[in-house]
Amino acid sequence: MTQTNVIGLNLFADGGGKVAEGTEFVTVERTAVAEVVIKKSRFIGQVVPVRSVEMAETALAEVRAAHKGARHHCFAYRVGLGVPVERYADDGEPGGTAGRPILEVLRRKDLRNVLGVVTRYFGGTLLGANGLVRAYTEATAAAVAAATPLSCQPMCQWTVHCDYAAFGKLEYQLTQLGHTLEEKVYAQGVSFSFWVPAIASAQTQTTLLEGSNGLADIHIGEAVYVGVTEDGHFVHDVVEDPGE
Repeated sequence: MTQTNVIGLNLFADGGGKVAEGTEFVTVERTAVAEVVIKKSRFIGQVVPVRSVEMAETALAEVRAAHKGARHHCFAYRVGLGVPVERYADDGEPGGTAGRPILEVLRRKDLRNVLGVVTRYFGGTLLGANGLVRAYTEATAAAVAAATPLSCQPMCQWTVHCDYAAFGKLEYQLTQLGHTLEEKVYAQGVSFSFWVPAIASAQTQTTLLEGSNGLADIHIGEAVYVGVTEDGHFVHDVVEDPGE
């Protein structure tokens, strides 16, 4: 094994979701649905993870197709990092009583890359402007409460090759730091990979250098956004790929 060779790409690169140092966001892990009934009107709230405006519009069309008999499909979405693209619509309800309240719920939770849509099956009783605002707010908030939040941050995939003597120590130290080793290959030495928050790269490199006595080959991939579930699993493709 030769002296440590560290190959690192730009950790904070524009592109691939415009990764910026320290930028994190929260979305939802998967679609969540909740329903409230007010004076016989059904308000079916949904929050859907999306990566782009196009995905949001497609998801909205799917909701409309699934509830063809509903009178209204009011929605709002927030897509992108930095200053997100925000759109909303009342879909036939009085202006300002539906889409904007949905958007405000998403804003209060600071959710990004998410579509909120509330489908209304009219129950025969008019609710008035204030009643509609409360109903659309409540249905959206219920859907958000039913969702599992997904924290996303810039992370780098590290690929390491070391000798067998160093591997046991590195495996223990990296596991203690909370890393999960993946893609282990045992051949002429051991190769493995793991994901590291971009802001923790310096600490990780120190651990690898000390644990291998400077005898390891390390490749640090470019920072990309990765979601981390509550139980520590990784979710990829949480932001739009510029090539899509």
